[in-house]
Amino acid sequence: MDSVLLFILGVVIILIGLALSIALHEIGHLVPAKLFGVKVTQYMIGFGKTLFSFRRGETEYGVKAIPLGGYISMIGMFPPGKEGGQGRNATTGFMQGLAQDARQASAETVLVGEEDRTFYRLPVWKRIIIMFGGPFMNLVIGIVLFGVLLMGFGAPQNSTTIATVSQCVLPATSSSQTCSSDDPKGPAAAAGIEPGDRIVSIDGTRISTWAQSTAIIRESAGKSLSVVVARDGAERTVTVSPISNKVAKTDDQGKVVKDAGGSIETLTVGFVGIGPVQQLVPQPATAVLPAVGAQTEAVFNVFLHLPQRMVDVWNAAFGSAERDPNGPISVVGIGRAAGELTALDGVPVVDKAYTMIGMLASLNIALFVFNLVPLLPLDGGHIAGALWEGLRRTFAKIFRRRDPGPVDMAKLMPLTFAVVIVLGGMSVLLMYADIVKPVNLFG
Repeated sequence: MDSVLLFILGVVIILIGLALSIALHEIGHLVPAKLFGVKVTQYMIGFGKTLFSFRRGETEYGVKAIPLGGYISMIGMFPPGKEGGQGRNATTGFMQGLAQDARQASAETVLVGEEDRTFYRLPVWKRIIIMFGGPFMNLVIGIVLFGVLLMGFGAPQNSTTIATVSQCVLPATSSSQTCSSDDPKGPAAAAGIEPGDRIVSIDGTRISTWAQSTAIIRESAGKSLSVVVARDGAERTVTVSPISNKVAKTDDQGKVVKDAGGSIETLTVGFVGIGPVQQLVPQPATAVLPAVGAQTEAVFNVFLHLPQRMVDVWNAAFGSAERDPNGPISVVGIGRAAGELTALDGVPVVDKAYTMIGMLASLNIALFVFNLVPLLPLDGGHIAGALWEGLRRTFAKIFRRRDPGPVDMAKLMPLTFAVVIVLGGMSVLLMYADIVKPVNLFG
């Protein structure tokens, strides 16, 4: 029963964090819109039926039933068919009807005398600030949370203390994870090294980092090394003979390298069979922005290869393939992972808090990148439209042509309709996959 309650607590915590992230995202739109004089009629968290709301001045603030986003309603989002008009007459055809309906709905939000308070009449730079304000808030939240992680908790680093000692040597290509009588004994185990020992020196070289010991061991296959370890407050010397072993080749980011055929590339190096204890080491403020940049790059790469990623999700959901832990995940998957985290036995509360904050930080960076995709109805679509309008007007001024006026973004409603369908389909697929084949983040 306790594990169920802890699971629910984790889901509630992540949902509250997501709701706050959405709320602050919309505040990022709301504040500059009001500062620039645009009339904002609604500020809503969620979609669908309104659960509760209240009015302050000309704006209604509320929460809706489906917590999958939020929005603010600004009058005059789209220009009329022609300057000063109230929208074009309806035309036949579904696609043309979408554009006309968007213009008409926008025109109906503008009351007599409020024409100068419309969104589309703002200068380009003000519209960009309003639309960028939401993603910018997610970026700020991500930076703050990464700051809490790195400066408050620290970054995971390998210490010189040994956590695991392999009893045998298994090649990287082996499918078995258990030792057999035919497998050679692990050199560290044969030398009497035990978990909890701290490496002091190797062949007279003082060891201050795990990377130091790894580099020496990898280059010493077939040699005998004099290793000094600290155990129970005393130092003892053991002789370890690294053996040649094939290990998986990794890149600069620590990811396993595969060849063109999908097989793991290997290297032959010295091996003794020990693993380090990881500890959190507080980082300086200068480490925060590089960490945010690395996370942003990782999220960007996911979106860049999203079609293939979604194919992989489909194959996992409806086949035998495993989910990629670094692939896309829905709000259902995030909630499930948070619940599983809080329900884990034997994991310190500090470690759970660290992981939960990391999840929320990564989520906000993902929202930042996702909302800047230059497609309506995302913020990036409005920003792209404003930039295109600014470019047209600049060229018109340079070549002394008539001002082309605002860009008719309503013409993009058919594309917007298609984007909404695609995003909705991907969301449904991800939620289904997160139910039947969830991502295994915690073993």
